[in-house]
Amino acid sequence: MFTGIIETTGHIIDVIKNGSNKTFWITSSLTPELSIDQSLSHNGVCLTVEEMRDNQYRVTAVEETLKKTNLDSWNTGDIVNLERCLLLNGRLDGHLVQGHVDTTATCIQKNEKNGSWEFTFRFPAKFAPYIIEKGSVSMNGISLTAFNVAKKKFTVAVIPYTYTHTNMQNLKQGDEVNIEFDMVGKYVVKAQKLI
Repeated sequence: MFTGIIETTGHIIDVIKNGSNKTFWITSSLTPELSIDQSLSHNGVCLTVEEMRDNQYRVTAVEETLKKTNLDSWNTGDIVNLERCLLLNGRLDGHLVQGHVDTTATCIQKNEKNGSWEFTFRFPAKFAPYIIEKGSVSMNGISLTAFNVAKKKFTVAVIPYTYTHTNMQNLKQGDEVNIEFDMVGKYVVKAQKLI
């Protein structure tokens, strides 16, 4: 479980195809604090640390993860957002994020707003029930607030700190991001369908 508050970024230094899976070697300032079997959010995707050496660690994404996320397009040199799992004795600064990505969304507009940024994204219409005006959404692992919500698109505002400390600064029109909709909202929608 995560909060959507990014701790730092990592750099992909190697991508290895293993059958239907992909293995990624990543370097980050967090590496010395990691341990084998630890869960770590990578652009909002929960992956398990499998091996560590020097200042690098290895994670693997299985076929199902590659199909539902943007991980299949990751390349050497890409920057990813990182967050360690939530400690239950701390503050929940973002919102509850599982690290289980629902789908991807495509950036259709990026506007600089005199010191902050607004991004508009298009997403599959079948996910429309899971996002509401001023509701939480995890985007590449970042807890953000959606507004101007329509059936197939929504906008988020990004403050300067988040912009400069995550990979949002590299995001451009046409890029895909990982989206996890609010867990509570998903349970509410499912419960209504069962009634």
